[in-house]
Amino acid sequence: QDQLQQKIVCPGPVTCLTASPNGLYILAGVAESIYLWEVSNGNLLAILNRHYQDLTCLCFTDDSSHFLSGAKDCLALVWNLYSVLQAEPSQIPDPRHVWSRHSLPITDLCCGFGGPLARAATASLDQTAKLWEISSGELLLSVLFDVGIMAVTLDLSEYHMFCGGMDGSIFQVDLCAWPVQRDRTFQTERENGKVFKGHRNQVTCLSVSTDGSLLLSGSHDETVRLWDIQSKQCLKTMNHKGPVTNAFIVLAPANMFNPDGKPSVPLPKFSKHLHGTESNDEQGSEGVTLRLGLHQQESGESYLEKAEKMYSQMYSTREKNLVGDQEHLTIQVSELEEEVSTLRKINKNLFDFSARIITKPAK
Repeated sequence: QDQLQQKIVCPGPVTCLTASPNGLYILAGVAESIYLWEVSNGNLLAILNRHYQDLTCLCFTDDSSHFLSGAKDCLALVWNLYSVLQAEPSQIPDPRHVWSRHSLPITDLCCGFGGPLARAATASLDQTAKLWEISSGELLLSVLFDVGIMAVTLDLSEYHMFCGGMDGSIFQVDLCAWPVQRDRTFQTERENGKVFKGHRNQVTCLSVSTDGSLLLSGSHDETVRLWDIQSKQCLKTMNHKGPVTNAFIVLAPANMFNPDGKPSVPLPKFSKHLHGTESNDEQGSEGVTLRLGLHQQESGESYLEKAEKMYSQMYSTREKNLVGDQEHLTIQVSELEEEVSTLRKINKNLFDFSARIITKPAK
């Protein structure tokens, strides 16, 4: 049986949750606050209070340098992760951008590729989906629909934006359509070939496969559907016993089909308070203690040792698949050593030849 490794008690109902692509940080939306934890030690690093109503969605950029937050206050905020981490405890860091062009609550966020140069899409109950540029914060595109939009995603090449509506329809918006217009209206009757029809209730989540051929959608009609994007045909329907709130396509990890590939390192318990005050005996201390290298006291392994051990176990299977077995590695090393030896000989001959030319007496 699958067992829950760690129970984390939060100060309220969690409305949205996401992890950074590099696996180092966890973000959670609790009421109108954003909580940021470090995975390796469970420390609560920041509580951000810049929204005025409950959070609805959170997402990271692909390089984990920025994250976006959307809420019922109609605002979407762009945060620089390192600015948040470096902020003083007494200060609330400012977001890099505040996007306030929506007139009703934000329902979903999606971030493309490119780190801080990426484009981001927002969906809202105001019947629009908008495309933004993270670096400048400018609005690139606004598409108006007939219904409120509950979910949005981009394909890998960012040629298309897919939007899920409250009536169960899924709309495909061409981002490279000509002429280029910042404000566009999606008219369903004219663009019938760009609508996926099959869900009977609001679409809550969308995900595109890496090759851009398949679309996965979840809905409150208690089904998950897999679509062929080219033909708009439903390939498979998976029934559930309640409304589907989230579904996405992921690449299978290297140890997914390994029977021994079970997580062996439980995550530390996530702290409830900032700066470790719940476990700190000195109430007046506001500093952060770092232990570098070996630690000889009875408290056990240092943070660096624990982190190194955890990451080595996490990536051991992937490294085996990529590099190969020990024999293959030994052969590779010996071949490289031979090549280095040959290059050293060539370098020595070139040096001797050059020295003779330079030191040769003139006639």
